[in-house]
Amino acid sequence: MRRPVALRLSAALSTMALAAATGVLLTMPEASAAAAGGATGFASQNGGTTGGVGGQTVRATTGTQIHQALCGRASSSTPITIEVEGTINHANTAKVSGDSCNTAAGVIELKQISNVTLVGVGSGAVFDQLGIHIRQSSNIIIQNVTVKNVKKSGSPTSNGGDAIGMESDVRNVWVDHATLEASGGEDDGFDGLFDMKDNTQYVTLSYSTLRNSGRGGLIGSSETQLDNGYVTFHHNLYENVDSRTPLLRGGVAHIYNNYYVKLNKSGINSRAGAHAKVDNNYFKDSKDVLGTFYTDTTGYWQVSGNTFDNVTWSSPGTENHPAGPDPKSNTTVSIPYAYTLDAASCVPAIVTGTAGAGKGLKVSDGDCSTTTPTPDPTDPTPDPTDPTDPTTPGGTNLSLGAGADGSSKASGTSYGNVRDGDLGTYWSPAGSTGSVSVKWPSATSVSAVTIREAAGAQGVIGSWRLLNGDTGAVLKTGSGAGSIGIPATSLRKITFEITGAGGTPRIAEFETYAG
Repeated sequence: MRRPVALRLSAALSTMALAAATGVLLTMPEASAAAAGGATGFASQNGGTTGGVGGQTVRATTGTQIHQALCGRASSSTPITIEVEGTINHANTAKVSGDSCNTAAGVIELKQISNVTLVGVGSGAVFDQLGIHIRQSSNIIIQNVTVKNVKKSGSPTSNGGDAIGMESDVRNVWVDHATLEASGGEDDGFDGLFDMKDNTQYVTLSYSTLRNSGRGGLIGSSETQLDNGYVTFHHNLYENVDSRTPLLRGGVAHIYNNYYVKLNKSGINSRAGAHAKVDNNYFKDSKDVLGTFYTDTTGYWQVSGNTFDNVTWSSPGTENHPAGPDPKSNTTVSIPYAYTLDAASCVPAIVTGTAGAGKGLKVSDGDCSTTTPTPDPTDPTPDPTDPTDPTTPGGTNLSLGAGADGSSKASGTSYGNVRDGDLGTYWSPAGSTGSVSVKWPSATSVSAVTIREAAGAQGVIGSWRLLNGDTGAVLKTGSGAGSIGIPATSLRKITFEITGAGGTPRIAEFETYAG
């Protein structure tokens, strides 16, 4: 049975209801239009969460390449989608410096930046013992990735032990179809799987799996840090987790259509005046799945449509306030966005078929079945208008003109080989990425470029940017070698920047044309 819910109550009605139920005045954020790009829940509010939509797409197979992609942008807010494939670990994640980034070794650092999508592609992206740290950043999407065994003690350590951690003025983060897992609790060196601290707001965790951990995650690091919140959790699988699914200190959380299996000590822990709306979840083989635990500073909850399957409840105490065995609402929480509820009876099948990385980004259709979004909101397919036809444009190859020269920002074979008219010679960067340029002593009009790979290296070049070397402006982005058309641009230097490749590229020719 389909259950559409469109609760767009006014802020005045919301605060009246909350004040009447709890004696606490709670101001809800003003609702805004849902974001393009597929973000759901609270991540669709506050202007929306679109990540790198509208920017270039690059490929990364190491943590260092992820950092290089962030640091290679024109600014810290230039949109970018980073496709990740392979295993990211300490050995291949180094600090990279630049004006558009602030990175660190041993952690994927999304710090003081915005407008970024990090998406697993191909055979998958696994962040092994290495966490993702979001700090002083906004408009971030993380999708289709696995983060596992991140430790805060022992060896190696990363990200304070959090698989994904957000702190310090973070806004608008959507984590979707992720798998976050540990191999034990705090005594084994692990901390939270999904933590939000120090003024983190407008976050959604959807269609994700969190398992085998002592701590699922928290919102607020202390009973006095109450500036976090507006977080949505929906269609997630929590499996074999001791507690914090989540721990909520202050703020508002909307928790619906999640499947909880084997919560060993406690589950949703609403504390310090927090308000949780808990709809149509399925709790199985678990203990104390909802309430206020380990403190006498209580929180609040509104419940409806949940299923409690073999759930046990402890007795109330000074620092133990379980909502069950017959959970009742003790507040009212208004939700400013539209959403659709699956019946709780459908949740186990829906969630096990959709949650986590490598599930094809399948989602619920809102009627107890699954579907695949079309088009995929974060599909990193290159713009089909990007020309890849290697046919030579008409006119004279300006790279062979008098005074034309080649230069490179990366070491490797001779960069002069890219403008000598000889397909038997080539330039390569020292690794899989780098930049090579053609320049002239005076301004030259260019409206077409052809990149030709050497024999035996066809298809190695992945993602690239074509830059105005005079100003740094991005003229075009795409993937693969071939011909590239651009609006006629007068410049003295044009740069072809390889941002992703399937090996070491070999560029035989960097041809330039006036038309």
